[in-house]
Amino acid sequence: MGVLERIADIEAEMARTQKNKATMSHLCMLKSRLAKLKRELLEPSGGGGGGTGEGFDVAKTGDARIGFVGFPSVGKSTLLTNLAGVYSEVAAYEFTTLTTVPGVIRFKGAKIQLLDLPGIIEGAKDGKGRGKQVIAVARTCNIIFICLDVLKPLGHKRILEHELEGFGIRLNKKPPNISFRKKEKGGINLNIMCNQSELDLDLVRTILGESKIHNADITLKEDVTAEDLIDVVEGNRVYIPAIYVLNKIDQICIPELDIISRIPHCVPISAHHKWNFDDLLEKMWSYLSLTRIYTKPKGQLPDYQSPVVLKSHATTVEHFCMKIHKNLLKDFKHALVWGSSVKHQPQRVGKEHVLNDEDVVQIVKK
Repeated sequence: MGVLERIADIEAEMARTQKNKATMSHLCMLKSRLAKLKRELLEPSGGGGGGTGEGFDVAKTGDARIGFVGFPSVGKSTLLTNLAGVYSEVAAYEFTTLTTVPGVIRFKGAKIQLLDLPGIIEGAKDGKGRGKQVIAVARTCNIIFICLDVLKPLGHKRILEHELEGFGIRLNKKPPNISFRKKEKGGINLNIMCNQSELDLDLVRTILGESKIHNADITLKEDVTAEDLIDVVEGNRVYIPAIYVLNKIDQICIPELDIISRIPHCVPISAHHKWNFDDLLEKMWSYLSLTRIYTKPKGQLPDYQSPVVLKSHATTVEHFCMKIHKNLLKDFKHALVWGSSVKHQPQRVGKEHVLNDEDVVQIVKK
């Protein structure tokens, strides 16, 4: 029996198993087995043929990468063309885009790479329509634009979420606050720091036992589910913000637009007419959480045209120097900073100082 057939059998057994305290251990065991089988689909196959596939992945450029994911003919190519000025073939038939088409936009001083991915179909996570290659590229993105036809948004939304989740992508979620460390001996040591609505020591042992882990330290720092623990144990999940781009709003009336606009994380647009692109770009910017730092050479005005763009988790002066050139730290003496991160304008700071968006920095060498 192949991997896909075994996955289907386990999913069928889970569907017909009632969820209660008596069956929780059995369900956790099934979920762990399912995660192991899906890992086999995630991992590249032997012989060098398991990558993203020729013509699918492209080299990363710029400060962030955004992938357009959706069913065929929902307007991804039109959106790329009208946002980035890059021609991506558009036609009225399905599967017009057969490879990844890249484009670049500049927004608020940042260089953003856009990827128009081929349309995926139901069963993509299992390899249908070369879906594994498409979703593998989506895993490398900082944001995913889930492009939906406004006339049938919820049905397609559920299918796409299921496909992406099946490929280890967690949309609009943060990694569970779980500390997990394997060890050579000592058994399972579980430290629970808050009340748990689902997990206890027996269920944790069941989940870890399916992965042949019998010695580990686990700390649950928040109320988590069995799926959260499995994700941490598997270690191959990616947590990516997603924006639901509801396209073709020129085909619906205002009351309908008011209703669909209530969908969380969504932006209604018309890619063809370029309607509401400003809201889409502003939401994109807020989800990227980028920090712009302006440079100021000694004796000159700050350069407000070409900021140094940093990720939200790496905004110290040291990260700023590394982004410009790694050798800059060798001669680093201190930095002068103007902006909201300091009390005085300017203020002398060290390399550990955390910068805020739109700070101005001058590096003083030894």
